[in-house]
Amino acid sequence: MELSRLTTEQRNKRSMNLDQMSTAEMLHTINEEDKIVAFAVEKVLPKIEIAVDHIVPSLASGGRLFYVGAGTSGRLGVIDASECPPTFMTPKEMVQTVMAGGMDAFFNAAEGSEDNEKQGGLDLQAKKLIKNDVVIGITASGRTPYPIGALHYAKAIGAYTIALSCNQDSLISNVADCAIEVIVGPEVLTGSTRMKAATAHKMILNMISTTTMVKLGKVHENLMVDLHANNFKLRERAKRTVSEVTRSSYDKIENALIQTNYKVKPAIVMLEANVTLQEAEEAIVQSDGYVRKAIDYLS
Repeated sequence: MELSRLTTEQRNKRSMNLDQMSTAEMLHTINEEDKIVAFAVEKVLPKIEIAVDHIVPSLASGGRLFYVGAGTSGRLGVIDASECPPTFMTPKEMVQTVMAGGMDAFFNAAEGSEDNEKQGGLDLQAKKLIKNDVVIGITASGRTPYPIGALHYAKAIGAYTIALSCNQDSLISNVADCAIEVIVGPEVLTGSTRMKAATAHKMILNMISTTTMVKLGKVHENLMVDLHANNFKLRERAKRTVSEVTRSSYDKIENALIQTNYKVKPAIVMLEANVTLQEAEEAIVQSDGYVRKAIDYLS
């Protein structure tokens, strides 16, 4: 009865005859429901802002960000966290995911593991969680024991906690310092929260990580200046990025990138301020990683 009252478990009136629809009708129905997601996310932007404004100073001072979830929620955390090192050249420990059932559960469903509330705390304890870290518990229903247990443990040691769910007044919201409840309504396939709920949560995690990294100086204008250029495609992207900012010749750009081992940020500062690599790197440190400030610092 408790589950049946959850929005994410209710039946969607628009898809009651899903099994009798044509392929086109099913696709149209899913698409129409997916359109709801962005508007639902828009309503919780103030809460996302609060979350980001707590995460940024934590990471800036050496803290870490942990996503905690089970099943699809955990997998979304893995996807977002794993993209931070190549996109923003973050240390792999800066943004991490703790998943019910361990990382093997990313590939093989281990649904029973989500019911162990105590394990959520134990898994964070194994990560040597500290007060300066931030923990985001992800659960569409808002009642999954594993991330709830993780938030209880995080709060007990003084870490900032964020809850991400898809039901109003959810259990996990009562535990968190910041509760983000994005209400997308019943799923086309009843209870299948890998659909709209997961889409909403992926959008929010993308917002949190991207906005956080921008505020940490890892983006200049709208360009990835801290990308890890370790293959041909990314090295070419690095050249285009430096070109977009500096408008320098191809030879100068290539020479600068070779000197920096294809690190975009110091290459830009070198070319824009006409300084050596050592001077550029020092300016970047003095400017807390911001390209614009580093260039001004050398002016």
